[in-house]
Amino acid sequence: MDRFNTENLLADLKNPDREIRNAATAKLWQSWFEQKGEMGLQNLIQAGAYLDSGQLQQAESLLTAIIAKEPDFAEAWNRRALIYYLRGEYEKSKRDCQEVVKLNSIHFGAWHGLGLCHGKLQEYVEAIAALRKALEIQPYSLENKRLILEYTARLN
Repeated sequence: MDRFNTENLLADLKNPDREIRNAATAKLWQSWFEQKGEMGLQNLIQAGAYLDSGQLQQAESLLTAIIAKEPDFAEAWNRRALIYYLRGEYEKSKRDCQEVVKLNSIHFGAWHGLGLCHGKLQEYVEAIAALRKALEIQPYSLENKRLILEYTARLN
C-alpha cells in the first residue's frame, strides 16, 4: 500500500462517521494480510483455519515457519502473538506484539494486543501506554478507552 493511501486511511480512522472508519479499518487489515502477496495471504488463511479449528500448535508452527522465511511480515508475527495470548503465554505474545509495532508502527491491533498482554501481566502503566498508542491511531475505539479506565483504576 502506498504512503498516500495509508495516510488517507489513517485520517479516515479519525472520521466521526462510523462507516468511513470501518471501511478504513478493513482496508488497513487487508493491506497487512496481503503484505507478502498471494502466498503470504494463503499462509495466513491456513493458519487462521488451524486456529479456528483449535489446532493451535499447527497454527503456531506454520506462523513460525513463515516468520523464519519472511521476518518482516508483521501480520505473521501478529497472528502468532494471538495464539500465544490465547494459550496464556503473555510474555511470548508481548514480544511478538513488540516485533509487530517495530515493523508497522500504525498496527493498532498489535498496540491493543500489547496493552492486553501488559494488563494480564499486571503491568498497568505499560498497558495504558500501549492502549494510548492504539487510541492515537484509532481514537474511536471504545474497547481501548474502557481498558485504559480499567487499568487506571487498578493502579490506585
